[in-house]
Amino acid sequence: MKKLIVITGPTGSGKTSLSIKLASEMGGEIISADSRQIYKGMNIGTDKIMDTKGIPHHMIDIINPDEEFTAFNFKERSRKLIHQIQNREKTPFLCGGTYFYIQAAVDGLVLPEVPPNWSFRKRMEKCTANQLFQKLKEKDPVRAKSIDKENKRRLIRALEIITETGKPVPELKKDPLPYPVLFLGVKKKRENLYKKINERVEEMIERGLEKEAEKIIFEYERIPRQTIGYEEWRDFFSSKKKKKEVISEIKTHTRQYAKRQMNWFKRDERIKWVKNYTQAKKIMNEYMKK
Repeated sequence: MKKLIVITGPTGSGKTSLSIKLASEMGGEIISADSRQIYKGMNIGTDKIMDTKGIPHHMIDIINPDEEFTAFNFKERSRKLIHQIQNREKTPFLCGGTYFYIQAAVDGLVLPEVPPNWSFRKRMEKCTANQLFQKLKEKDPVRAKSIDKENKRRLIRALEIITETGKPVPELKKDPLPYPVLFLGVKKKRENLYKKINERVEEMIERGLEKEAEKIIFEYERIPRQTIGYEEWRDFFSSKKKKKEVISEIKTHTRQYAKRQMNWFKRDERIKWVKNYTQAKKIMNEYMKK
């Protein structure tokens, strides 16, 4: 029977290192489900893996920061990769924290193919998440009930679809993979996770995040908005903020993002939460025997 193992969890939880260990056990290959690691040049700020330990990794460094890439694109490309890996008689591991991407790939969400409207997005970026959520509640109360009201990117996309089509966001249809999928989630105590996040940001600064952010922001006219680790530097480069403030904001925004991720994960009862490699390996071995 075909197999697929999903490894997810909040940012900084250690899912990348876990996926490498498990993939090594199985002779598997890893497909990244990270909506920012797909971009070339955004290495430090996305904590992109540099040492893969010889495990093949896919869906990393595939497009430039100013190119459009949607969950629909991810579904199409990741499903093709999953089948190719399985045909090589290896186990694919879908690893990342962008859970909408994971759902698109596994559940086969059929998404509306509405092209981006950049002038509309630019106007909407000036609104707060709450203002965007109120607009969506007005235009499409059904979609407002299921959306992450703190996620500006998703809110803007929903409003964009409504504006372009003149209709509410259509209900997401599904075309799930025709075999059982194992969902593993890496769980950490909140205080430990937040400590790890703060330490990781400091490491990113030492590795040269400031220079990387400057290069990306000034080289590309349009980069993915709401990208933590990059957007915070804009006001610093225009002398409106001090470096200390930027670092503090990156830490705060990353912790807030981790919290939103956990709230999103709670909606999916398929996820089996693990604290370490031993627990994960035991569950994986049981799944592989079926």
